Amino acid sequence: KLDQYGVTISHSGKGNCYDNAACENFFSHLKSESLRLFPPEDRETLVRQIREYINWYNDHRPQEKLKGMTPLEFREAYLLKT
Repeated sequence: KLDQYGVTISHSGKGNCYDNAACENFFSHLKSESLRLFPPEDRETLVRQIREYINWYNDHRPQEKLKGMTPLEFREAYLLKT
């Protein structure tokens, strides 16, 4: 199916988990901080909830791995250095 639709998969070598770590971390937070606390009642609510969570995660949620900055703050700080 992937070849049929021209999709190129992205992954590293066998036994290397780092390529999916960021995505798995995000989805883990999405589930524990949003979907389990506020189970959506329908598809429309689910889509809205995910969009709102992505916005909050990127713009307002401080992250320890980014020295307490939000992803937006981290990107802005990086751009100021370059």
